[in-house]
Amino acid sequence: MRSRAAAYPLLAVLAWGVMFPVLATALTRVDPLNLTTARYLLAAVILVAILLLREGAGALRSGGRAAEVVVLGVVGFAGFNLLTSLALEHAAPQQVALFVATTPVITQLVRWVRDGVRPKPLLLGLSLVALLGVGLVITRGSLTGLGQFGLGGLMMIGAVLGWGIYTHGASRFGEWSPLRFTTLTALAGTAAMLAASIGADAVGWQHAPAAADLVAVTPQLAYAVILGAVIAVLAWNTGVQRLGAANAALFMNLVPVTTFAVQIARGYRPEPVELVGAAITIAALVAANLATRPRTRAAALPRTTAVTDPIAVTDPAAVSVR
Repeated sequence: MRSRAAAYPLLAVLAWGVMFPVLATALTRVDPLNLTTARYLLAAVILVAILLLREGAGALRSGGRAAEVVVLGVVGFAGFNLLTSLALEHAAPQQVALFVATTPVITQLVRWVRDGVRPKPLLLGLSLVALLGVGLVITRGSLTGLGQFGLGGLMMIGAVLGWGIYTHGASRFGEWSPLRFTTLTALAGTAAMLAASIGADAVGWQHAPAAADLVAVTPQLAYAVILGAVIAVLAWNTGVQRLGAANAALFMNLVPVTTFAVQIARGYRPEPVELVGAAITIAALVAANLATRPRTRAAALPRTTAVTDPIAVTDPAAVSVR
């Protein structure tokens, strides 16, 4: 049964790992803000339709938590996806994917700041090791490569921090279904993306795409919306419910592996130091997740109180739409 449940997060992370190279090719025709807005306008429509069919119109109400939903949707949902798309103009997909893989660790740090739940010293040490691995990939082992970190890396730091806040906030909505939380925050985030895109078009920072440009990126949009933003996120949320957040979080480390594999298949030839850096990051993140997993034996012991975190880690790119 657990092997079947594992198929859900596995499907999600494989879809997200492929999505970064896919989006990078689309950015040659459509500006990042317009591309992201188009993705989530379509995804939001699909999610609303699914929510109405499964839970009815009442599920679209915020239940007195509108302000919290809007903040999480704007900071996490819109912030993560907009900054990720912008970062893909300045950083390679495999570099972006490595940053996304640090989401589980960042979420633990956000929880420390907001709830006072201090992570283990081992976790903090492993997070620094993971960042060291990211640095090796970006700089290719040379101090002169620090300039390559640049704007794209800064954007991804902001993106992952925003997603960590969003992920932590999701744990406060345990009484909502994952589909409901995903849909309502997606609507708030999409509204923010649309406003940002319209504003950027108005001041000339970008230009609204022509019909021919949208037609040219239709395959990329179809993948990013249907597979990356809808199917993958719903599969991820199902996996989190069946496996638990700590176990499901381990699958996030497959995102950069998948992205690297796609880039290599497309002709990219990584230098040895990049592979070493990627291996260090992935190993550190796996170790960090193992260190934060609840002990199975503890579940059998009587407890007077329990702290639950039903949705502790979610999609990078969707990545996407949670």
